Amino acid sequence: MASPAPRHARRAAAAVLAASALALASCSAPGDEATQDASGATLEVGLVLEPTNLDIRHTAGAALEQALIGNVYEGLVARSGADIVPALATEWSVSDDGLEYTFTLAGDVTFHGGQDMTADDVVASLEAVRGDETAIGHDELAGVAEVAAIDEGTVRVALAEPDQGFLFALTGPAGLVLDADDETDMLSDANGTGPFALESWNQGDSIVLARNDAYWGDPAGVAEVVLRYIPEPTALVAAGLDGSLDALTGIDAELAPQLEGSFAVTSGPTTDKFILAFNEEAAPLDDVRVREALRLAIDHDAIVEVVGAGVTQFGPVPELDPGYEDLSDTIAYDPERARDLLAEAGVEDLSLELTIPSAYGTTVSTLLVSAFADIGVELEVSPVEFSTWLQDVYTNHDYELSYVNHVEPRDFSTWTDADYYYAIADDEARAEIADTYAEAMRETDPDASAALIADAARLVAAQHPADWLYTREDVVAVATGVEGFPTSETSTRLPLAGVSVAGS
Repeated sequence: MASPAPRHARRAAAAVLAASALALASCSAPGDEATQDASGATLEVGLVLEPTNLDIRHTAGAALEQALIGNVYEGLVARSGADIVPALATEWSVSDDGLEYTFTLAGDVTFHGGQDMTADDVVASLEAVRGDETAIGHDELAGVAEVAAIDEGTVRVALAEPDQGFLFALTGPAGLVLDADDETDMLSDANGTGPFALESWNQGDSIVLARNDAYWGDPAGVAEVVLRYIPEPTALVAAGLDGSLDALTGIDAELAPQLEGSFAVTSGPTTDKFILAFNEEAAPLDDVRVREALRLAIDHDAIVEVVGAGVTQFGPVPELDPGYEDLSDTIAYDPERARDLLAEAGVEDLSLELTIPSAYGTTVSTLLVSAFADIGVELEVSPVEFSTWLQDVYTNHDYELSYVNHVEPRDFSTWTDADYYYAIADDEARAEIADTYAEAMRETDPDASAALIADAARLVAAQHPADWLYTREDVVAVATGVEGFPTSETSTRLPLAGVSVAGS
């Protein structure tokens, strides 16, 4: 079956008799000019998770980064797959000892509010994050000793010690450059330097971005982007099928076949780690034998087969991150061994509660209930709103088992944090992990650093603080006529300036 015309043409075709559909498919929608310039098009994108507010400096969450970074806000550098590429800095150099970074800034950059971007704005932005413990990325800049404007177009950052993760940190909220004199209410508005400016945020529905015609770089390929938030999986697919959307991301793999033929459907790699966390402060999960037994009960290949778009992951580092190593040798599907370990730990008639955000559905939790029943463990599944999960599990650590998707790349440091919700309780083991990871970050050679991260990952896996059920593959659907739409890692980055939509 042929793919459909772009959204505006499909809407027009859907409104007429079938006999007229072919004729109208090549015509414009009502109000459009037949000779419309493609650069004047609107791109409608269906997404799942909506930000709770727009303050990217003080609110964590992939939804904010997905919508705003690279579109509305920019930093000195940006991500392009596994690479770090120029953004507001056209080039940079690093001293031989890894302690000084010198950035050459792009010229003629203005904020959406009309003010010129200067080296002083860069300095003020980085210093604001360094000086504010509540700022997202504050810890990532803890090793910065000094930020200085050398001249109008050059900024130098001095580190107290080498930091292999410094440039990557600058691609996130920690490195965004804001207008130092701006008084924008960042909870509901935005003032960046990106190829799009925030036009409106209709909470509970959509974010609308308008092309920034004063953009310092190549202009965006469409005049407007509408990010539509549709959290219910079937409703998201239905919106694609009724012609409302030009592209969809975060598609449930089980529903993706419905879109084939109407869209080009692809899957790409991500760092989305679906983690079954064990609360080591709650008995009997404080016994490593119990945690290992639960992991041994899980058939990871069966989970991947059921979810339809994923790969197995047996440790804390996904394949796209530095330090990845196949850790399938550290655990295997072995229910008999699991039962033996529970007996060795003196555990009988064990009942556990799994707290899971309700948006994830029941597919995986149903498998876990069956797997644990096979080793004599009763699993009670408690679906909750994501806001409840954040409060009870993430903030208050009030849970036994938790299931959630951690989308952030290069987030290994969470396994070194004694206060994190899935913290490793064994102080000695956690200290060894933290020391190994710190050594990796001080290492100036990327390969040597990655090898040390791999060592730290094995130490984490040996503690069985969680089970890494699978790494999600990104299912994306794109309509005919839409070119340049991102197809991997879209849950954390969705740069849309390079997207174009063919005229009707």
